[in-house]
Amino acid sequence: MAVIGLVVHHQRDEAAATAQRVTAWLLERGHQVRVPAADAAVVGLGEHAVADEAFPRGLDLAVSLGGDGTILRTVDQVSLFEVPVLGVHLGQLGYLTEVEPEALEAVLERFLAGDHDLEQRMLLQVSVESSSAAEATGPGQHVALNEAVLEKTPSGHTVRLAVWVNGRFFTTYATDALIVATPTGSTAYAFSARGPIVAPTHRSLQLTPVSPHMLFDRTLVLNPDDEIRLVVSGHRPATLSVDGRNLGELVPGDAVVCTGSPHCARLVTFGERDFHAILKTKFGLEDR
Repeated sequence: MAVIGLVVHHQRDEAAATAQRVTAWLLERGHQVRVPAADAAVVGLGEHAVADEAFPRGLDLAVSLGGDGTILRTVDQVSLFEVPVLGVHLGQLGYLTEVEPEALEAVLERFLAGDHDLEQRMLLQVSVESSSAAEATGPGQHVALNEAVLEKTPSGHTVRLAVWVNGRFFTTYATDALIVATPTGSTAYAFSARGPIVAPTHRSLQLTPVSPHMLFDRTLVLNPDDEIRLVVSGHRPATLSVDGRNLGELVPGDAVVCTGSPHCARLVTFGERDFHAILKTKFGLEDR
């Protein structure tokens, strides 16, 4: 018997229907199904609801039913236990999703038979150092598959962010935001800020400014074990988000420390993923 977790997009009817269908399929074959409590309440699978802290323990597989945002949420929930993640494409771009919903049962049969590969992706470890942050942020650690972003508040002007690398001061940016991205995140927000595209299985950190008010506007590509320390300077606060999750406001003197995580995301694949083909498709390069 396998223990399968389902993480489900809350606003897509097809995601809910797929979750209900695959749950019945798994139960008929004697497997156990878990669903985070908030997801279960939305998609009508309350009898399989578990608390977030219990969800990843002992899981054989976490199935993400949604788009790339749902995969980010799934990875956040299970990465510390290095549970394999299977992405089902019910979103728009689908950089991280592996299969279409109609093929899910056949794909699960292959996974349960051991007929699959695992692609390891680097994670970012994000630590918050603050004595005054909002309760939602709090001092502590977070992980990200894509990026951490320290940016101006919604109604604010540019922020001043002092950057230290491996304990040495680098410079202070006057900017709308600074993005610390993984290779996987290089095609997300960092790409919109004209950062480089990095092969997703590479290991590195990219520090990219957003609309900097200074001559130096290039991305820094750093080692995966480098420590990047961002300190809110000047007199304006900044907002921290990690993989799109808003963690609250930091005030001058507060810091965010980023480095490579000792854990990794383990994405289930069936044959080698052709990253260059995905890029060509997503950016309409097929006919050029």
